[in-house]
Amino acid sequence: MGIRLFFAREPKKERELMKKKMLAVLLAGTMAASMTACGGSSSSNTADTTAAAKEAGDSAEQTGEAKADAKDASEFKIGLITDVGGVNDGSFNQSSWEGLERAGEELGVTVNYLESATDADYAPNMETFVDEDYDLIISVGYMLADATRAAAEANPDTRFAIIDDATIDLPNVTSLMFRAEQASYLVGYVAGLTTKTNNIGFVVGMTNETMNQFGYGYCAGAIDANPDITVQQFNANSFADSATGKTMANTAITNGADIVFQAAGATGLGVIEACQEAGVYAIGVDSDQSSIAPNTVLTSAMKRVDNAVYEAVQELIDGSLEGGVKTFDLAAGGVDIAPSQDLIAPEVISAVDEVKEKIVNGEIEVPDDKESFEAKYGDVYQLD
Repeated sequence: MGIRLFFAREPKKERELMKKKMLAVLLAGTMAASMTACGGSSSSNTADTTAAAKEAGDSAEQTGEAKADAKDASEFKIGLITDVGGVNDGSFNQSSWEGLERAGEELGVTVNYLESATDADYAPNMETFVDEDYDLIISVGYMLADATRAAAEANPDTRFAIIDDATIDLPNVTSLMFRAEQASYLVGYVAGLTTKTNNIGFVVGMTNETMNQFGYGYCAGAIDANPDITVQQFNANSFADSATGKTMANTAITNGADIVFQAAGATGLGVIEACQEAGVYAIGVDSDQSSIAPNTVLTSAMKRVDNAVYEAVQELIDGSLEGGVKTFDLAAGGVDIAPSQDLIAPEVISAVDEVKEKIVNGEIEVPDDKESFEAKYGDVYQLD
């Protein structure tokens, strides 16, 4: 039977640290001798150089230990928690997971997700990842804000990121925010130039500051493109009720809408289904949803949640991930309309490209709240 030896450090690293300490001491001794020869105070200089030697030695040891403690990418574990829409919502939960999957494949980290069937699942899902020592826990959506805040406060050494919420002011929480109103303005502009009835619809999953940005942008873009347009507006009060989404879309269609935009998570799948059955256009959200119904989804207001998640993982690995708010806008490629544009008339694409440039250079300022919207458009948006 062989003998197995266990070391607190690898022998090579230990030797390197000893060399650095010896070099520091030799340098300190040389400095002391030189200063004594020049007539300096022996006791004072000896104390100074001894302190310098100790500091240099300690620094060398700390550097070596930091290198020894540095984690390889394969040692990082990142978990994602969905809202009630689930990981296959065809929207931002799915896009978030796709970004994390790509990080797993390309960066070599371990990734996993937990779905939340109800609001009551958020806190237990957080606890599961914390108990399993995950390095970064990503919450998808503002509905997880309370659970994320509580978990982050209780576990200051664990990193958290949350999408679409900027209310948590903790050093271990990174908020990933998007200028959703900019992408919504672009699809509203498409709708305004494409509609044949001058009547379009909008279905939102829930109304709050974040979700209303979709409505402000959509209405603003549609009105700027077509001042005679009517925008029907509906609040489904759920991100996981496709039946309600379908009912609301059918109501809009019955009342003359020939295009319906949905910002409603899995509820929006019902909107797309209703539009497909009625032979009118739907507009998708968060990701390019044309694959759901290629002849129905005119375009989509995209938030590149996948890229934001991937970037957060990269920064975690290289040690640059910081707490606070990170905002992704049109200029940075964080939001846009979908690249699938087969159903959009060429002249409409050209017009949208022009307004896109004006948004980027600041010539067009898209409203993102009630005050800025009503200052230009009046009380048109009714869901706030």
